[in-house]
Amino acid sequence: MRYLPHTPEDITAMLEAIGKPSLDDLFQSIPEAARFRGTLSLEPSLGEAALMRHLKELARKNVGAELLSFLGAGMYAHHIPPAVDQLLLRSEFYTSYTPYQPEVAQGTLQAIWEYQTIVSELYGLPLSNASLYDGASAAAEAALMACRLTKRGKVVVCQSVHPDYRAVTATYLAGRDETTCLEVPFGADGAPDFAALLAAVDANTAGVIVGYPSFVGPVCDLRSLAQRLHDQGALLITATSEPYALALSESPGALGADIAVGEGQAVACPPQFGGPGVGLFACRDDRQFLQQMPGRICGETVDSNGERGFVLTLSTREQHIRRERATSNICTNQGLLALSLAIRMSILGKSGFIETAQHCLAKAHYLREKIVALPGYADGFGQAPFFNEFAVRVPGGSAAAVCRKLEQQGVIAGFDLGRAEQRFGDRLLIAVTEQHRREDLDRLVALLAEFS
Repeated sequence: MRYLPHTPEDITAMLEAIGKPSLDDLFQSIPEAARFRGTLSLEPSLGEAALMRHLKELARKNVGAELLSFLGAGMYAHHIPPAVDQLLLRSEFYTSYTPYQPEVAQGTLQAIWEYQTIVSELYGLPLSNASLYDGASAAAEAALMACRLTKRGKVVVCQSVHPDYRAVTATYLAGRDETTCLEVPFGADGAPDFAALLAAVDANTAGVIVGYPSFVGPVCDLRSLAQRLHDQGALLITATSEPYALALSESPGALGADIAVGEGQAVACPPQFGGPGVGLFACRDDRQFLQQMPGRICGETVDSNGERGFVLTLSTREQHIRRERATSNICTNQGLLALSLAIRMSILGKSGFIETAQHCLAKAHYLREKIVALPGYADGFGQAPFFNEFAVRVPGGSAAAVCRKLEQQGVIAGFDLGRAEQRFGDRLLIAVTEQHRREDLDRLVALLAEFS
């Protein structure tokens, strides 16, 4: 089946309009050595029934779905009801395009508005955008926004922020002559080291990014850090990989954060090979902040008849193609994933959101107590408060070895922190969600006991 809508006559007319004799002439800028010649080595096509059998055979080779997993590190396996998928499959949602024409896109615009409202309440900050690609790009965009707002070029990033977020942020800033990125290690307890962060702040510092919770688990009060940064004219940016943590912790806005970003995957969809994600972004109620916010913003207004309506606000498509002069080069949002998050949060409600988080908290603390009681195990970063993710030191000094051994027995024990930083190779980062049963937790403890 062909998926190109243009007839040969259409293509000829378009080529004539741009002054090209053939399609090949459109690709003259590609070096000859880089072009593929010949035919692709593909197997013969299959009929539908044969193709379905073939796909099932391939699916049987995937063993990951059968494993008991305690892997987190930025992607979390919470329950997503089938109702979410079924509502997403409605054609008006699943096939909708950018709502440039508000008079024919009120449903899409209202869905974005509801999503923004949820993110605003979650982060305790009044302004939210229509979503970004993922938590990493949201962190990078927050860094650039801080530079624009303060007219400064330096961003300090605590290593309590997810490693991927730090890498993407550093890449964004490295692409501009006037911006720099400085990383500061977290403290011995796994939480941001306020003294080290403040020592790195100078008159050219636009903002400081900290993990909330920390990538390795601890949650801390950021009020004093926020005040000290504001005294020096810098902004506080928080990055949150696990949105359920905010059900029980103080919101970033309540702690003094100017911009809060994060990943919404845990609420929107199951983990799938590291993606997709949905970048959450909120900031304080300030006209300059609103004007400098990246991505799209949906606003509420009234029409000529005084009826409630929704429109894209302070954002045109043309603005985003101005390269370095643009507010942001992110010109779209994760609309379907943002809608998925809004549906799931609506199904949960505030009480359900809190109740789920309480299950995560209780199960994680039960598991940590059981593991650190085993001979040879210890807290990875002291006994700082944490939500549903914590680190433990393993006997033998190799978390990678523990992971390999348990995987052979059908269990993903967690994330080897040595993959993020070599000096933490003796520590295992373990995540727990409401999906884990008590027998799952006890099974992990029993398997880990074999290393004692």
